[in-house]
Amino acid sequence: MELDLKLTGGTVLTMDGHHPTASSVGIWQGRIVGVDAGIEGLPARRTIDLAGRTVLPGFVDAHTHLLWTGTAMRSTDVGGVTTREGILEVIERAAGAAAPGAWIDVTGYDHRPLGAHLTRDDLDRVAPGRLVYVRHVSGHVCVVSGAVLDGTPPEKLAAAGPGVVRDAGGRPTGLLEEAAMAVARDARLPYPVSELVDALEISAAQALAEGVTFCAEAGIGAGLGTFSPVELAAYQQAWETGRLPLRVQLMVSSEVLHPLADHAADGITTGLDLGLRSGFGGDRLSLGAVKAWLDGGMMARTAALTEPYEGTDTAGALAEDLDELRELLIGAHVAGWQLAIHAIGDSAVDAALDIVEAAQLARPRPEARHRIEHAGLVRPDQLPRMAAAGLTAVIQPSFLYFFGDDYARVMGEKRSPWMYRGRGFLDHGVALAGSSDRPVTVGAPLRAMQFMVERRSSGGALVGPDEAITVEEALRAYTMGGARACGVDDRLGSVTAGKLADLTVLGEDPRRVPADRIADVPVLATMVGGEFVHER
Repeated sequence: MELDLKLTGGTVLTMDGHHPTASSVGIWQGRIVGVDAGIEGLPARRTIDLAGRTVLPGFVDAHTHLLWTGTAMRSTDVGGVTTREGILEVIERAAGAAAPGAWIDVTGYDHRPLGAHLTRDDLDRVAPGRLVYVRHVSGHVCVVSGAVLDGTPPEKLAAAGPGVVRDAGGRPTGLLEEAAMAVARDARLPYPVSELVDALEISAAQALAEGVTFCAEAGIGAGLGTFSPVELAAYQQAWETGRLPLRVQLMVSSEVLHPLADHAADGITTGLDLGLRSGFGGDRLSLGAVKAWLDGGMMARTAALTEPYEGTDTAGALAEDLDELRELLIGAHVAGWQLAIHAIGDSAVDAALDIVEAAQLARPRPEARHRIEHAGLVRPDQLPRMAAAGLTAVIQPSFLYFFGDDYARVMGEKRSPWMYRGRGFLDHGVALAGSSDRPVTVGAPLRAMQFMVERRSSGGALVGPDEAITVEEALRAYTMGGARACGVDDRLGSVTAGKLADLTVLGEDPRRVPADRIADVPVLATMVGGEFVHER
């Protein structure tokens, strides 16, 4: 047998407990043949001397938004602008450069440094008569101009409920929260598939540059992050035309599931047409979990808590349609779907646990690998329940790196150690997967891993230091942990014979550098299916 490629002279962190480290890897037809003695004596068409560099399985981002990231990269960005007038100046310039009638899409908006949200009047002052859509960095609120509101039927605004924020006189201010964001999305959507393919291509390139070879897109077809009802067509077109150079698993929004007229013996009463469910597809593009939202976010103060945010009388809110959502998710579980339940606040985690426990009673599926997305605030008493339910915590450690000072302040001294846990999950037997929720924060896995090890925010504060984990455990969360959460650990997540040859080459061994330098370890190359798709 002649290998296609042999990598030698490196430090290979395999994430395979049977052979944790190696110095060489053999690859043939896009798969790993073996390491070290398993490939000894085999010739290769090409051999690369790694010269001491470190090789890992390709990183898995178990919860991200490729389309949102790509469209944001093509939008007007106000990230880092911390004054009201500064943001409005950027929007004014964008409006001046845009064609008449074109939407002004603004991303990166964060109201917290401003002390209060922008309003429709602010937007109308700098972009009179223009359709302006300012998306909050959290993804859970937005601000729109008067032109958007004036073009929306009053009955639709009324039906959107309290999420349409109004002033003392009952006039909409332009701020739309949570489900009420549908007012703006319905006016703005859909994006053409060609634009979505462009967005996928640029966001995929960014992920590859950070060592990510597999992404789970956290919700397509409807919901907070949607851009078109035919989003899957954009992914398929990108894949078919060679513009999707990494592997993608698509979570389907719970809003697109519907009743099915199955045979009484099937149990497939809830799902997609033709009986499609989690696991359908191939190694490059597949269907993953059904994604459902139980609450909002900490940044927007809409995550559902059992006690109010510090210094306020608000505790966020659970989804208004919780009872209907519960029944839909139980039906999806019975039909064979994996569940990915967005629950950030501890009250939402309670609701997610109730749903999963009821689903397993309706039809025991111990292999289901249901997930809680974010698990942002988990009380000590919830940890054993999560473990018993077989749930995976899919967390975003970089949230606490970038926003930890703010989150710790609004959670208070008692609750801040419970945020985006690490050690607590592992010690209780809760499976742990790392992710980014990109573009809410920077998506680089190594940045997230540094926080998992240090538990230190960008402002220098320690946030829940007892939740720190080891470098090896952090690496596992972004390799085998993520692969397991997405149900692909039989073919990805470790450098093991027979698995797909998705690898990341680093300039240094993250285990051997000071903890405060993990994020600075360079990603030198990224390989998907035995082919280098990114090189520095």
